[in-house]
Amino acid sequence: MENKLKLEVITPYGEVINEEVDEVYTTGAEGDFGVFPGHCAFMTAIRIGSLSYKKDGQMHYLFVNRGYCEVLNDRVLVLVGSAERVEEIDVERAKAALARAEERLRKAQAGETDIDLARAQAALERATIRIQLATKLIPR
Repeated sequence: MENKLKLEVITPYGEVINEEVDEVYTTGAEGDFGVFPGHCAFMTAIRIGSLSYKKDGQMHYLFVNRGYCEVLNDRVLVLVGSAERVEEIDVERAKAALARAEERLRKAQAGETDIDLARAQAALERATIRIQLATKLIPR
């Protein structure tokens, strides 16, 4: 696997990616980072956002939920709560999730219900990022 990385993206529901790639980019707890072959070992938390990787000169994109990333010996292991290839994102479903999240957030901020504000904000962030990724990266 000379000059390649082994990228594995795993969720509680199964493996999403298991490929040899040229480079990987994602959003860690301290900001965005990139990994290339020969990168030093490290581990970090992953924030809600995107993960992209280059394989054979072409970029590929995923939505990733919170989790962890370990880089060790040219292997990038990403363990997240959920992950979706951008081309598989259902934009209408994401828009419906966004509307629900906005309504829950409005109710939580108004003190109308016992809605968990942090959970409502995370749902809003997930839906917003899924829509942004799907509509900006994939021609519809």
